[in-house]
Amino acid sequence: MFATFQGVQAKSYGDIEQQRIEQTLPAVDSVSAPQGEFKVRTLARGDEVLGYVFQSLDVVDIPAYSGKPINMQVILDTAGVIQDAYVLEHHEPILLVGIPIAKLHAFTAKYQGVKVNRRVVVGRSSDPDAVTVDAVTGATVTVMVVNEIVMRSAHAVAVSLGLVEENAGMAQQPATVREDLYQPADWAQLTGNGAIRRLHLTRGQVDEAFKGSEAEGVDQAAPDQVDDTFIDLYTAHLNAPTIGRNLLGDNQYRLLMQTLEPGEQAIAVLGSGEYSFKGSGYVRGGIFDRVQLRQFGETISFRDRDFERLSDVYAEGMPDFREMAIFIVREPSGFDPGSPWALELLVKRQTGPISGIFSSFELPYQMPEEYLQRPQPTTAELAAVEEANRPLWLNIWYQKSFQIGVIVVALLLLTVILFLQDKFTRRPHFLHWLRRGYLIFTVVFIGWYALGQLSVVNVLTFVHALVQDFRWELFLTDPIIFIIWTFTAASILLWGRGVFCGWLCPFGALQELINEAARKLKIRQFELPFALHERLWAIKYIILLLLFGLSLESLATAERFAEVEPFKTAITLRFDRQWWFVLYAVILLVINIFTRKVYCRYICPLGAALAIPSKFRLFDWLKRRKECGNPCQLCAKECEIQAIHPDGHINANECHYCLDCQMTYHNDDKCPPLILKQKKRSKKAPASAELIPVVQVVIPERAL
Repeated sequence: MFATFQGVQAKSYGDIEQQRIEQTLPAVDSVSAPQGEFKVRTLARGDEVLGYVFQSLDVVDIPAYSGKPINMQVILDTAGVIQDAYVLEHHEPILLVGIPIAKLHAFTAKYQGVKVNRRVVVGRSSDPDAVTVDAVTGATVTVMVVNEIVMRSAHAVAVSLGLVEENAGMAQQPATVREDLYQPADWAQLTGNGAIRRLHLTRGQVDEAFKGSEAEGVDQAAPDQVDDTFIDLYTAHLNAPTIGRNLLGDNQYRLLMQTLEPGEQAIAVLGSGEYSFKGSGYVRGGIFDRVQLRQFGETISFRDRDFERLSDVYAEGMPDFREMAIFIVREPSGFDPGSPWALELLVKRQTGPISGIFSSFELPYQMPEEYLQRPQPTTAELAAVEEANRPLWLNIWYQKSFQIGVIVVALLLLTVILFLQDKFTRRPHFLHWLRRGYLIFTVVFIGWYALGQLSVVNVLTFVHALVQDFRWELFLTDPIIFIIWTFTAASILLWGRGVFCGWLCPFGALQELINEAARKLKIRQFELPFALHERLWAIKYIILLLLFGLSLESLATAERFAEVEPFKTAITLRFDRQWWFVLYAVILLVINIFTRKVYCRYICPLGAALAIPSKFRLFDWLKRRKECGNPCQLCAKECEIQAIHPDGHINANECHYCLDCQMTYHNDDKCPPLILKQKKRSKKAPASAELIPVVQVVIPERAL
């Protein structure tokens, strides 16, 4: 099968594309070369067209979470129904080294049998007519982009091929003709506003239509007859009083409307020229084989009972016609007077005694809007239209409104804690429990539920977007990540990297909670000498530079090596991965039992990336005394991530903003400088007490 395609060798098609075609439509024996604006290939068996295949990248360019589009092969049948949607290429980090690609293929398989003009929603929808598909856990944004790519590209291709009518994405209720509206109008006015439409064909145009067919040259016009009129055809929808009464006169219009059943429509067809739209081959009981209607891709044919002769017309200024007729569109046809339709003229040329070839010409028609009355859309319909017309990223924000609301409230609470940190740190017991609760929230809600774990991949993607093609919608497609990134950027300028690392990083919070539990269980803790600890800081910056260098060559390669982060394993996928990824994350957490946040301090490239802009923070909120470091070393020894140097100053690049040092700073019973000051005051207190009565005695004597 597929030995050669029409005009292209089989080897030009990839093995995967060819296999998908063979599996989907096994009867196909030829595939054409790419044709048209969207490079669509026609799938055929002999002369019979079975379907069409195209790649989404030739139709739409929608960036996915990685910043790059996902390329898909989509196969349509001749009715505009999706038969296959398959991912050919992607750069999604969560799928490269996280969720198995088989889950994405299982998701795209759900599009089989879906017509391109249906509305497909990932998750739930208030639209009862929408097709709903379940998201892939951990890759919601990616599959929502896939949904947009499949449906938008398939619909665009189907419309371009004439498989479906272009519409606004909503099944509208049929309009009705306004029977209460009448305005006197002549022929020029009715043709001028589109109430009467015209199709004029010359003999040369008809000859051109048969070129390349067996009928080429049959009944061909002589050179001096090329511009002669073949047919001058007009049509009008008579149900509207302004059209019908002006054309037919009041009495004839009234009698016509009385003969029509509810839902039936009267169409006037007027013609002149050498070609008859009725034809001489028509017989009683038969079908008119030269004119028919087409609406919504459906054909409406006329029989003798649908035909009425039209002899008298009254519109002022109208030309003479060779033949005139009224055709009745019956109610079962589902004709919508408010939607566009076309009068199709069929021209036949004989190629043999009983054989011939048809060529069709369309006369499009749309009744003027002022003659129509459209039903008011329901609230559900308006909501569905609004949702369908919203950008993809905005739909995602609406769907995640609950998560967004909770995250925003949590960030507002954290902002209050940070701005009022001096008041909170004076109540260490309360702040300890508040911080524990916040860390649990960070792990469970932000990390495991909302999948809000930031990654160094986000940093690399952002940098590449700035250099290449920055688009806001790329970052807006994941609202939780966007909100946390925005807050992190602002907090870096005000407080440094520590706010994210100490409060908002789910994996960091998980480590801290595990280590705190280990300390409660009296598990022995180990700390490295400060000189060695200080040198190990450089590792995470080296890892960051290596990843950045790899990303310059290939962002996909850098994303794979970014698996040095255990975030996807422990947080995004909740340890549901291959055993070696799980083992790596577990080893880091086990080490963390004996010393706090080893990964964060020495390995994390994200922490290194956030530390670089921390150099530009505007304020220094953490208070220190001149005694800090010399002679007092209490805060330096108590800092569980060793961010305080022996000389007493806090390294903002390494600080996780736990505020423990500030709780000690304000504690009169713990901070050595404060205790020393209290002792000095207590020694001076007795001497001060002896002077007081002397003063009290002297003052009255001076008064005398």
